[in-house]
Amino acid sequence: MTPRALLDRRLRSHRLTAPAATVTDAAHHMLAVQSQDLLAGRWALGVRTKGAPTIATVDAAFARGELVRAWTMRGTLHIVPARDLAWILSVTGDRQRRQAAGRHRELGVDDAVLATASRVLAPALRDGGCTRAEAFAVLEGAGIDPKGQRGTHLLFALTIAGEICQGPIEPAARGIAREQRFMLVEDWIGDTDAPADPLAELFARYIAGHGPAGVADFAWWAGLTLGQAREAADRARDRVDRIDEARFAAAQSPRRSPGAPEAVALPAFDEYYISYAERTAVCAPEHLATVGPGKNGMVRPTLVHRGRVVGTWSHADATRGEPPVLFDDDPDGDALARAVARFAHFVDG
Repeated sequence: MTPRALLDRRLRSHRLTAPAATVTDAAHHMLAVQSQDLLAGRWALGVRTKGAPTIATVDAAFARGELVRAWTMRGTLHIVPARDLAWILSVTGDRQRRQAAGRHRELGVDDAVLATASRVLAPALRDGGCTRAEAFAVLEGAGIDPKGQRGTHLLFALTIAGEICQGPIEPAARGIAREQRFMLVEDWIGDTDAPADPLAELFARYIAGHGPAGVADFAWWAGLTLGQAREAADRARDRVDRIDEARFAAAQSPRRSPGAPEAVALPAFDEYYISYAERTAVCAPEHLATVGPGKNGMVRPTLVHRGRVVGTWSHADATRGEPPVLFDDDPDGDALARAVARFAHFVDG
């Protein structure tokens, strides 16, 4: 597969040149989009959807219970279709739990504390859910100190145990809403999917939304061992095509839209960049450190032109008006300007 063909196929797999009909369809296709930055995660779905969706479109999907946010893999928050949360965690939850065990011992997050947290939070979570601050107040009232990341790790542990998730967006007094309400899974999520082989399902869905990609890429994305990733690929072999010695692709990928843009403005931590062990296919090696992740773990929003990362930009409130940083001569200033303008419409309506 030529570099150009690889980029074309990935752009379509990511729904960047073959957008989905709705934000919920985009979420289903991608399965999980990284979202420790809630605005970035919502735009990751908006940029993959036809027409001119707004942030209110995504927030409505959260309000309807179609989307949730949770620590689904690598100890990182992702937006996922609500009906897929339980089976994803059945694959990824145990490894996340083991990787966090040392930190939990340092914080005193043990079975007894978790049981108390689960018990005291349940009433608040049933009564319309609660924000992070409200959850911490409940914990403190029960004698559990949430400071020093302890409260966050308790919420994380209850999430990967399948008890809670983040649901409706909490309205903000002004500006963009950036907080959600924690909900009880058993109350908030109705219908759930139950694939016959969750490990194979995870691999097949990753390839559908990210391929062409390899076993090492999947292992990184899912937070699994290489051995688990190889087993997943083997169990999903009838659902994917092997296109070379290292990579797999979906048997059928979305068709490029006739009006597909030449450039897209992608959010921080976007799947197009972050979800591979090897990222030089989309970004020149000399620019990887600029994009990230750096020592602070951040991955900058990127400008992508014809599949290649050509610069960075900002979607933060304080720096949105700043000009983008381009790595080389501007490949298509008009296309990049349209890409950034689409984000502006997303947040401003």
